[in-house]
Amino acid sequence: MPPLLPDPADAPPAWHALPPDEVLRRLQVDADRGLDEAEVARRRARHGDNRLPQPAPSPAWRRWLRPFASPLVLILVAAAALALLLGHRGDAGVIALVIVVNALIGQLQEGRAERSMAALRRLSALQASVLRDGRAQSVAAAALVPGDILLLAAGDAVGADARLLEAVRLQAAEAALTGESVPVAKSVLAVAAEAAPAERASMLHSGTHLSAGRARAVVVATGAATEVGRIAGLTAAAVEPATPLERRIARFGRALAWAALGLFLLVLALGLLRGLPAGELLMVAVSQMVSMVPEGLPVAVTLALAAGMQRMAAQGAIIRRLSAVETLGATTVICTDKTGTLTRNEMTVQALWCAPQPDGAALAPRDLLEAAVLCSDAEAASGDPTEVALVVAAARQGLEAQALRRQWPRLAEQPFDAQVQRMATLHRPLAPGEGARLIVKGAPEAVLARCRPGPALHAARAQAEAMAAQALRVLAVAERRLAPDEAAAGLPAEPADLGLLGLVGQIDPPREEARDAVAACRAAGIRTVMITGDHALTGLAIARRLDIARDGDQVMDGAALERLDAAGLREALPRVAVFARVQPAQKLRIVEALQAGGEVVAMTGDGVNDAPALAQADVGVAMGRTGTEVAKGAAKVVLTDDRFTTLVEAVRQGRAVSANLKKVILFLFATSLDEVALLLLALLAGWPMPLDAVQILWINLVTEATLTLALVLDPPEAALMRRPPRPRDDALVGREAIGRIALMALATVCLCTGWMAWRQAQGVPAGVLRTEVFTLLVLCQWFNLLNCRSAQASALSGLTGAAGNRWLLAGLGLSVVLQALVLAWPPLAAMFHTVPLPAGTLAALTGLAAGVMLVEELRKARVRRRARGPRRAGG
Repeated sequence: MPPLLPDPADAPPAWHALPPDEVLRRLQVDADRGLDEAEVARRRARHGDNRLPQPAPSPAWRRWLRPFASPLVLILVAAAALALLLGHRGDAGVIALVIVVNALIGQLQEGRAERSMAALRRLSALQASVLRDGRAQSVAAAALVPGDILLLAAGDAVGADARLLEAVRLQAAEAALTGESVPVAKSVLAVAAEAAPAERASMLHSGTHLSAGRARAVVVATGAATEVGRIAGLTAAAVEPATPLERRIARFGRALAWAALGLFLLVLALGLLRGLPAGELLMVAVSQMVSMVPEGLPVAVTLALAAGMQRMAAQGAIIRRLSAVETLGATTVICTDKTGTLTRNEMTVQALWCAPQPDGAALAPRDLLEAAVLCSDAEAASGDPTEVALVVAAARQGLEAQALRRQWPRLAEQPFDAQVQRMATLHRPLAPGEGARLIVKGAPEAVLARCRPGPALHAARAQAEAMAAQALRVLAVAERRLAPDEAAAGLPAEPADLGLLGLVGQIDPPREEARDAVAACRAAGIRTVMITGDHALTGLAIARRLDIARDGDQVMDGAALERLDAAGLREALPRVAVFARVQPAQKLRIVEALQAGGEVVAMTGDGVNDAPALAQADVGVAMGRTGTEVAKGAAKVVLTDDRFTTLVEAVRQGRAVSANLKKVILFLFATSLDEVALLLLALLAGWPMPLDAVQILWINLVTEATLTLALVLDPPEAALMRRPPRPRDDALVGREAIGRIALMALATVCLCTGWMAWRQAQGVPAGVLRTEVFTLLVLCQWFNLLNCRSAQASALSGLTGAAGNRWLLAGLGLSVVLQALVLAWPPLAAMFHTVPLPAGTLAALTGLAAGVMLVEELRKARVRRRARGPRRAGG
């Protein structure tokens, strides 16, 4: 006797190849009673919960150490260690504090994203109807075990892999697993053991749902043992590519580390030449290293990404990986599904064409719809969307589906078969002695081939092509009245000699707002590519309606894609706006080809087989409503409303984050450079050090922190989505930014050194001079903060009003208060070696510091004049 209930670790039997009785015997279950609760508990203990495998959570210590992999943070760690070795515990403590705060913020934000995902999973938790102890009951799908008897009807989701025991007019939508866009007919008959999952007609698979009919099935696999679970395991092994921001910060951090080391050695050499004491010299060198590193950058990056994450969540986009926020802003291509994302996912009948009849009689649309409804299984609220649309259209003509089916009882049927692309039904005659009614419905090419020849067929083919070119999905309907003796023989295997009734054109209408969203992408230099399982003509027609495809753009189907090698696909990509009849597995090839061409790719998906492509894409975007858990787990972004417009808004917010990060980097490096230059000039000139190490730390870790926090919350500029995407390998600090940094730092250094020279000539005490230079440097930073808000607009524009940044004004106010305290409050003054300054001196320093804003305003005015010049010449 074969072993009963095989161990979960063993290779499972080919359940699809076994007859139902043998499956029940091996699983030790009565199909009429199901399992009892005690047996369910035993099996659940053995097989575990019916859940997909989840990656093991990272240990807390590893999550906390992850931010320390940043080169910038490692430099700060080295500076803190040196300060500690030199006995400057306060300085080391302040640096360590900022590192810990950065790690804490990242932990909190990514934890919030995971909690949002968990809430989304709870909302979409699946229930299953099972037979236990002889009673039908509803249980959580997670509680299913091998041997459970499932009771399923049209519209139900399948919670586990199950072998069919009964099937009545059963069809299953398996697109999430196999990519097959058309529902598949199912039966209880065993199939070959070597059959692929898509060919196992005797099985129902987890993650699919019934589009028609009803069934009774026995669960044979749960959790990781299901087909979905196996694919999830493969997806978990996929390596996510580093994001553009991660690559750029890593590259920049390495360069900065070498620069900081070089500066450290340079200061040591200069100090030794001047004969400075070793302890003082090392602390000066540490101060220079701290000045060189923008300590606020890791915190600013985290805060900017976190702020973007919160804004996106409010718009319906849950960000699962913090760095994906900035990557969205760099997107150059969006590969999007059609159904449900660009369209409403609601099939509606848009056109009816009634075929001319041989006797010259006019066929009414009502007659066409009556036949179409009889040859369908849907109700007005459930079933295959294509058939639901037929029932709704018939109801508008006064035809009620249930009444029609009672009037014309069904004697036999051939369920829809994807191979032959048609469905057939046989209906009992109205009265004894009359002929039965044979109705066939399906793809035009499949139905017209079964019709009687005549002029109507030529007209029908032309009309079908015209409908498809208008983005309509076309069904043909035909019928034949059978004589009593023919009806007694049952439904013929190959219906023939049919009379054509007409064509039905349906459409899943585009979302009204999708065209505007596509236009926004085009204006932003982002290309939209549609990927659909529909017919090429239908996909192209929808793409033209949404302006995704224009004159000269092409459509490529899955068969043509399969014939191309990698180089051929890369060459064809710029001309293809629509990929039609594409299997989900082919999406991965499209993503890889786009990335090989230097594109930053956002890819949408909802099915299990979409998961590898979602993991490979720079930004994988899963659908929150219709997406499978495998797709959501592989994606970096989950759209709670499945809408393309939500994705485009997320891109806009990502660009806003990127723009604000550039402002922060500009500000931080301008302030870091002026500190380094000021200290080096003093060292070369033989002057006393203009700043103490603790004062540098105050500027870098306190003053800058209050200002950069405000800068990362700057509202998006109006022209943000009218600029081209940033190149994939764009430098963190570009040529224009370097020029602006140098100009602002030069202005600050000139003002500070000029003040130092003047005040030294007046014989000002060293403590007073340090305090004045310290304050002047802080004042220059405040004005430079305003300078960094825009490359062209005046520093004083947009500070208030609806488009203003109240956080910036609050940050400036807080910074003023803190600086006043460090000058006037004795405990802080003693800690930071400052003395109170007279009001007249403070006013003079403020007026002098305003010079850095004047210099930048002159540069901006020159830029604006150059930008207007070509337009005047052209006008």
